[in-house]
Amino acid sequence: MLNSTYEPLNVCSSRRALVLLLKEKAEAIEASAGIVHSERQSFSVPHVIRLRNYVSVPRQARTRISRRAIFARDHYRCQYCGSDKHLTIDHIVPRSKGGDDSWENVVTSCARCNLKKGDRLPQAVNMTLRRAPKAPGPFSFVLMYANEMHDSWKPYLAFAGLSV
Repeated sequence: MLNSTYEPLNVCSSRRALVLLLKEKAEAIEASAGIVHSERQSFSVPHVIRLRNYVSVPRQARTRISRRAIFARDHYRCQYCGSDKHLTIDHIVPRSKGGDDSWENVVTSCARCNLKKGDRLPQAVNMTLRRAPKAPGPFSFVLMYANEMHDSWKPYLAFAGLSV
């Protein structure tokens, strides 16, 4: 879903998109080959819709920290060994040692590395991060919450400065 300025706002279901179209609150920009049938009409399933009126969205509310968001940010790989099996969340600085639940302190870890690190700092057990964790950019929620990336989205994500 795009704002009236073509800025990406969120990823919504095709049902939600059709409701917005039928209420004339949005317009279809890109349609898929899928068709939804009602009793009297057929509708193309939209891939990209644009709201008719501008919606102001605070930037801070965009990317809440969650397990799924952490996994997506880290590309579903352990940040210590690179494994994609038995993934968990690890606090770089353990909470018992004053670590918080921030983007910069939480990473994806496999169960084995998480158990090895335990309640210690990575340096204490000769473990290093593959890359430093950071908070995602303002539009990365699109990449985090979409199950698949449609080619029709790419021009609008590039317009917002997202690399796809």
